[in-house]
Amino acid sequence: MFGLIETGFGNLTLGNLGMLLIGALLIWGGIAKKKEPLLLVPIGFGAIIVNLPLSGLMMHTPEGLPALGGLSEVASGEIGLLNLVYHYGLYTKVIPLLIFLGVGTMMDFQPTIARPISLVFGAAAQLGVFIIFLGAYYSGYFTLEEAACAAMIGGSDGPPTVFITVALAPHLLGPITMIAYAYMALVPLIQPPVIRSLTTQKERAMEMNQEVREVSKGELILFPILVFLVSTLLVPGSAPLIGMLMFGNLLRVSGVTERLAIAGSTMNDILLVLLGLCVGALMPAQVFFDPRTLLMILLAIFAFVIGTAGGVITAKILNLFIKDKINPIIGAAGVSAVPMAARVAHSEGLRANPNNYLIMHALGPNMAGAISTSVVAGVFLGMIGY
Repeated sequence: MFGLIETGFGNLTLGNLGMLLIGALLIWGGIAKKKEPLLLVPIGFGAIIVNLPLSGLMMHTPEGLPALGGLSEVASGEIGLLNLVYHYGLYTKVIPLLIFLGVGTMMDFQPTIARPISLVFGAAAQLGVFIIFLGAYYSGYFTLEEAACAAMIGGSDGPPTVFITVALAPHLLGPITMIAYAYMALVPLIQPPVIRSLTTQKERAMEMNQEVREVSKGELILFPILVFLVSTLLVPGSAPLIGMLMFGNLLRVSGVTERLAIAGSTMNDILLVLLGLCVGALMPAQVFFDPRTLLMILLAIFAFVIGTAGGVITAKILNLFIKDKINPIIGAAGVSAVPMAARVAHSEGLRANPNNYLIMHALGPNMAGAISTSVVAGVFLGMIGY
């Protein structure tokens, strides 16, 4: 006899209800507030899918890990459709790498090339990653691998965070990815108070020379090749991420592969849908409401704050030694939330001085941050092993 217990209503838990609310909030944030909608909407819907009892689209083990199997099990409905996406797309690291290729086709490194000092700010903004890594590990709540993945949230760059989490702590992929992309959307709320607390009104109002050096076609082509070679030789573990990012950018700037660059951008949209749905489906209630997940939410805030502070303070220190002064606000753009962090820096400059246009100067550190986070991911992978 068919009763309530055979329906999803009869199997709902308080945890499921809580996750349904969180999924709805993510969708609302993506649609109503237009915050990272390409990811928050699929992630929110995926979280709803996995927390509807008996839906069967993503099967989990009692520990919350995805149940893995072969194609025959998926076809027979014994595992779940999204398990297939996870196993062959995320677990193999294919999706995050191809997404980074697509990201590369959309990135313009001209501001970084024109002002190479931008690379310093991209590196300085990674301070939050390393401090949170040490804090998370020595807190005793995380293993070495888990601490590295939690710290990568502070890099504010999705694909490297997904890549390293799949490699080192796949059981945390759902909450870490969700937190990472959610906080990227909150950069306009987190960064301004930090910038204002570390700078004076005079510093924020500082105007920079708008005449940026013109970058040649040869420089644009050599840049991705040289960055890949140098990064890989210094940090071999960064090769997959840097390689895909720089290859995508080479397709953009070469001038003879426009069709491939456009295809890479289109492919990126498709992969974001699969990534978002799958990541959301990796958040059953027993995983998200783990105390460590809630702690990671707090750690992510501190990582962003420290990374922003690192970039601003580095700019102020450099101003002590260089003739052509730098508005310290652009140091905050070294946090790789492209292009959100650059827009925040520009807005803060305008707030202090209506004639202060920092967007082109801020984009340099912002693009450099994408390179730095990939290198940091390679450092963790090389240090811990995978």
